Amino acid sequence: MAKIVILGAGVAGHTAARYLNKWAGKQHEIIVVSPNAKWNWIPSNIWVGVGSMGEDQVTHDLAEVYKKTHVTFHQAKALSINPEGSASSAQPFVIIEYTHPNKVGIQETIEYDYLINATGPKLNFGATEGLGPEHGHTVSVCTASHAVEANHKLQQVIDDMRRGQRCNIVIGTGHGMCTCQGAAFEYIYNVDYVLRAAGVRHMARVIWISNEYELGDFGMGGVHIKRGGYITNGKTFAESLMVERDMEWITRAHVKKVESGKIHYELLDGTFHELDFDFSMLIPPFAGVGLKAYDKTGEDITAKLFAPNGFMKVDADYTARPYSEWSARDWPRTYQSPTYKNMFAVGIAFAPPHPISKVMKNPNDTQISPTPPRTGMPSAAMAKAVAMSIRDMLNGAPQPTHTASMAEMGAACVASTGASFLNGTAATMTVYPVVPDYDKYPEFGRDMELTFGEIGLAGHWMKYMLHHAFIYQAKLNPGWSLIPD
Repeated sequence: MAKIVILGAGVAGHTAARYLNKWAGKQHEIIVVSPNAKWNWIPSNIWVGVGSMGEDQVTHDLAEVYKKTHVTFHQAKALSINPEGSASSAQPFVIIEYTHPNKVGIQETIEYDYLINATGPKLNFGATEGLGPEHGHTVSVCTASHAVEANHKLQQVIDDMRRGQRCNIVIGTGHGMCTCQGAAFEYIYNVDYVLRAAGVRHMARVIWISNEYELGDFGMGGVHIKRGGYITNGKTFAESLMVERDMEWITRAHVKKVESGKIHYELLDGTFHELDFDFSMLIPPFAGVGLKAYDKTGEDITAKLFAPNGFMKVDADYTARPYSEWSARDWPRTYQSPTYKNMFAVGIAFAPPHPISKVMKNPNDTQISPTPPRTGMPSAAMAKAVAMSIRDMLNGAPQPTHTASMAEMGAACVASTGASFLNGTAATMTVYPVVPDYDKYPEFGRDMELTFGEIGLAGHWMKYMLHHAFIYQAKLNPGWSLIPD
């Protein structure tokens, strides 16, 4: 019997656990380690952040779900990986520290035969002074509890506007190297929607601030889409949406510091600016969670397994090259560690070989360019591919059998407003592939028959149905595996 340990129970980790339980749970031991007691469908946090949904509608208890399975669940955080074992035993192991209220601080060693690192990101609010809900002056929708607080503060601002106070609302990214612009993009449209529903939109100045080179880039190296039979760029598409809603935008921006009611930022041209706000939701940059690694003698090998940003190296080509030499072939396919073949990293936990967008710095030597998006659909696709590979390796396959390169998969961003089935609209954008491949698609880097943008109620229905479908699936309700990831 083999032991498979999965670190993390977000979209990627929980997807891997679901499928490994289905395929190998009766014959092998599967262990999930997560510091969080609840699973969170993060794409719907934006609805929690405007009061359209409650926290209980986007989360559920992990321990209760895993009771239905052969999976053992530990509410704990992983501290370190020992992929060579110790001086006394060659069996690899991880060290965890419990976060469960009854066992807080207790450490335990868990041996493994296969390891999947799906730890996700550290929300690096500390990268920008004054950023974030805990120690700063902005709110977040990155977790369900953050989104609850965001809505609470948003409603206070709406009340102020009802009393006649004009307010500045600033939404976007809180650092020059952020990813996840899509979440902020969707949130700003939901805020606009609830302001109109409350009858106070005319009292608000709504401003988008982002590290994107152009509006609608989303960190994907420039986007062209097909709409109405014509090809246009993501900039035109996104700008038209904002103009229609009387929104302002600032791009090529690095938020340098946040004070109470004031954002300090610098632009790619090197100039410095200030922006007053009454309410601000800024996405933080992401970093690895801080896992350490040691060899059998106890020597620290963290730098061997992880990139400087804390994400795990996998089967990507990390050779440093000029932007003009970057290729779709640089991106990982199997997510297997090149050093330890029984280790994998999926979702945000893997280290990209390079950004998708060109790295840019301003005259102050500040980098202002997005890091690669790899959440949602790509995370689930990676996790399922790795689960299939481990299943086959358990049955004798000498190497991974399935691939899920971001240069060979598509993704969709559905920026939906409103959370009811009949009321709402959405801006829907799909891209294929996520990482542009200019060898295969020389003109735009993507298949324009599968890369498009639309606006309307149909996209809203899609987002609404996906919310319920994925939560049903994550709860392992009957027939869950029939729902595509």
